[in-house]
Amino acid sequence: MSEPTILVTGGTGTTGSRVAAGLYAEGAEVRIASRNPQGDKHIRFEWHEPETYGPALAGVDGIYVVPPIGAADPAPIMEPFLAQAMRVGVRRVVLLGSSAITDETPGLGEVYGLVRGAAPEWAVLRPSWFMQNFVGGRPLAVGIRATGEIVTATGDGRVAFVDAEDIAAVAVRALLDPLPHNTDHVITGPEALSYVQAAVIIAEETGRAVRHRSVGVAEFAALVHESGVPADYAAFLAGLDDDIRHGAEDRVTSVVQDVTGRDAGSFRAFIARNWSELAADMAAEVVVLPGGSVY
Repeated sequence: MSEPTILVTGGTGTTGSRVAAGLYAEGAEVRIASRNPQGDKHIRFEWHEPETYGPALAGVDGIYVVPPIGAADPAPIMEPFLAQAMRVGVRRVVLLGSSAITDETPGLGEVYGLVRGAAPEWAVLRPSWFMQNFVGGRPLAVGIRATGEIVTATGDGRVAFVDAEDIAAVAVRALLDPLPHNTDHVITGPEALSYVQAAVIIAEETGRAVRHRSVGVAEFAALVHESGVPADYAAFLAGLDDDIRHGAEDRVTSVVQDVTGRDAGSFRAFIARNWSELAADMAAEVVVLPGGSVY
């Protein structure tokens, strides 16, 4: 039996690049969808250009789907693509969502039901906030380096930050396991931390003075908007921080262990492993998404 061919949308991003690497390691055929293809395994794909769908989907068995970036209502954009995928014989779809997004979330939440209804084999990944937000060129990391502050509207609320490596490991299993998962996976790290606790860990591991400054929801929305994010989206992100303040993300799941057979990586180990390597990497294009995630 030949190895499956998997199309990876967002294949150069935070999770997609790791999913592609994991699939390669398992011997799968990988096709990386990109607006700007740069290699022989890359193929041009643009959500708003349906003429790119056919070549991207030809001969594909499964798809790792990252929703279109910045779309407040992605379902109408994604539905024609998924319909075409089903027509050409794609069986398995693994969607990257967010722990902060539920089926009831207007616009974004509709995508979950769309995938479940379209694909005979599916999984919806709903990771918590990414550990990667604390390093490299991400806004949170830039703020730490510039001022020594982590500014949020989360108060003392806690988040079980998760490593994108662990998200990708779950995705690879959901794409390749003989039996489809056909479930939602809420993916977290091994411990829920407040941003105060995260700041302490960063300070201990890096030798930098780092503190958390909690602001109100309106002030945080204004700060995010000032950074270049549209006002309505900035208000949405600030609302997610307020949800954290009230305990929405204070949970730990065993999904990484259950699906991959290994423990999820800790926040302290992530910072110790990555800070020196990634702290000065300011060149990456960064998009902040629901759940504080960077795809």
